Amino acid sequence: MNARRRDGARPGAEEPVVPRADPRSYYGRPVIKEPAWGSPEVPGYLFLGGLAGASSALAACAQLTGNRELARAAKAGAAGAIGLSLAALVKDLGRPQRFVNMLRVFKVTSPMSVGSWILSGYAPAAGAAAASAVTGRLPRAGAAATAAAGLLGLGVATYTAALVADTAVPAWHEGYREMPYLFAGSAASAAGGLGMLAVRPENAGEAVRFAVLGAATELTAKSLLLRRLGETAETYQTGRSGPLMEAAEVLTAAGLAGAVLAGRSRAALMLSGAALLAASALTRFGVFEAGRASARDPKYTVRPQRERLDARARQMTGGRVPG
Repeated sequence: MNARRRDGARPGAEEPVVPRADPRSYYGRPVIKEPAWGSPEVPGYLFLGGLAGASSALAACAQLTGNRELARAAKAGAAGAIGLSLAALVKDLGRPQRFVNMLRVFKVTSPMSVGSWILSGYAPAAGAAAASAVTGRLPRAGAAATAAAGLLGLGVATYTAALVADTAVPAWHEGYREMPYLFAGSAASAAGGLGMLAVRPENAGEAVRFAVLGAATELTAKSLLLRRLGETAETYQTGRSGPLMEAAEVLTAAGLAGAVLAGRSRAALMLSGAALLAASALTRFGVFEAGRASARDPKYTVRPQRERLDARARQMTGGRVPG
């Protein structure tokens, strides 16, 4: 009787009266409500916003180095992407007035509030930068708009990660550490891919480096995310999300390899850029579907909560988990 128990508890610890129950909800219904966000509007908004923000950052870098062809293409791409992104957001909201209503207050603790204000400043700056680049008029105003869009674009590319992680959806909330890096990397690889599609090989060097850095960040963040989520990682590997995330990873790796090895081949650069754009879109759709799946199954809500409670109990009882 004095031997140490197999479960690791100290001798003399009180035996549980009943076995620990499986995580279930009332009548098998979900513990939390599945997000009411629509598809493809919301994942499209996540992808296009990331593409726009990262493209503005790339445009600012290209302008500083004197790469006018890449700067012009990135500015035009950013303006077009943010326009489509806002259209997708308004369609999901139902009425444009709902977006305007979000600007009535500013709450630092609300990713939605902060993101709405960032968007309201970013979209005009991105539009002005693109208009100046395309028409050649007001170059000084265009340069100022480019700088503003590049700075705000960093927030546009990443604030949606904080937005989804701030929800109760397990696959999103539990990934709050890696999600910003995943979204930032995905956005950068898409922006680099767009640049590779739009410019001549001799002017694509910055776009290639941007894409390589973004793709490497995305793949690393995804690996760390799946490793840390434990059982919840299943939602990214099965169901609707599984094939999307797998295809995104394959396309990212292919685009990354093509970007490095393409050299002066315009066709190879364009194929690599298209692969990176498609991979970024698939990643956002995969993350979206994983969140919906985790909200539907009670075990992804109950088990992480139980593990946190057990960890807290071990700290308070010196390693024992109360029965």
